[in-house]
Amino acid sequence: MSTLRLRQVALVAADLDPVLEALDAELGLAVAHRDPAVATFGLVNAVLPVGSQFLEVVSPTRDGTAAGRQLERMGGDGGYMVICQTDDQTPFRHRAEELGIRTAFEFTEEGYRGWQLHPGDTGGSFLEIDVQPAGEGDPWMPAGAGWQAAVRTDVVDGIRAVELEVPDPAATSARWRDLLGRDRFDDADLRWAEGERGLVGVDLHATDRSRAGDELSICGARLRLV
Repeated sequence: MSTLRLRQVALVAADLDPVLEALDAELGLAVAHRDPAVATFGLVNAVLPVGSQFLEVVSPTRDGTAAGRQLERMGGDGGYMVICQTDDQTPFRHRAEELGIRTAFEFTEEGYRGWQLHPGDTGGSFLEIDVQPAGEGDPWMPAGAGWQAAVRTDVVDGIRAVELEVPDPAATSARWRDLLGRDRFDDADLRWAEGERGLVGVDLHATDRSRAGDELSICGARLRLV
């Protein structure tokens, strides 16, 4: 079976800097990378390591972006993307074709193969299933070269679950299970709730055990320390 790690969770904000300040103040997280290439999509971003996983925050810089439409739908900041890493996209592509799930965007860069699925077909959120060639230091192209220097683990060191709020949790979770060939990632859980807002929660492993049980609201998402 192909591997499937939860590698990155993206949030969308109307204003980037206050969210980054909150992630630093509350969780001690530091920015590893800002990708100039996202300007093509009318965005600015920042990627912050959480151990060897990542939180990304994106913010639109012009009208008519997918991120901007998400802000409008939610009435404010919130969750945006669930981004996975696999060693083989083939079985996922076969299942997506069988299920009628369209590709929203794909690209290849230095061996990295990004594949984003259409959220209207998956439900819940944008979902990416990407291939990252192996290398020293557990590379992850979206976080830039040398992201390890920005790792801060005094408070948290990993992502343990994401929560998706959808109108029909049973149907949407079954669709993701049929696509992914499993009901969780290899390293993190998928939770489902009834509602309209899509990606609403992220569980983070607390290295500071005195913080376990804390629940924060940052960028319109519930960040729970577990």
